[in-house]
Amino acid sequence: MNLVDDQQAPRTAVGEAKVITLCGSTRFEAEFAQVNQRLTMEGCVVISLGMFSLPDLPGYDWTADRRDLKGRLGGVHFQKIRMADEVYIVDPGGYLGESTRREIAYAESLGKPVRYLSRDRLAEAGDRPQA
Repeated sequence: MNLVDDQQAPRTAVGEAKVITLCGSTRFEAEFAQVNQRLTMEGCVVISLGMFSLPDLPGYDWTADRRDLKGRLGGVHFQKIRMADEVYIVDPGGYLGESTRREIAYAESLGKPVRYLSRDRLAEAGDRPQA
C-alpha cells in the first residue's frame, strides 16, 4: 500500500451525512460546543476533540508523558481529518495556532475542503441588513 492511498478518506455514499472534523485551539471549548451543535443540527456527523485539558489522574505525572502524549493525540487528530469529508476550523477572531496550521496544511494536502468559523461569521454579518 502506498502512503498517499493510505491517507485518502473514503467517499461517502450518496445521501449519507457529511462528516466534518473540527480543528482549532483547545482554548475555544465553548466555541467548539456551539459549532458542534450547529453542524449536528444541520445533519452533519461531527468529529471533535477528545479532550480540552488533561484529566486529573491520581498519581499520574503528565510532565513525564507530555511529549509522547502530544504526538499520540496529534496522530489521532490526523486520523480524524482523514476520516472527514470536510474540515471546519474553530478560529474565533481568526486565531490559528501552530498545531492548527499543521492540521490545515495536512487537510489541504489530502484535498479536503477547509472552512473557517471566522469567515462564516463575516459572511453572516455581511448578509445582515444595515441598521
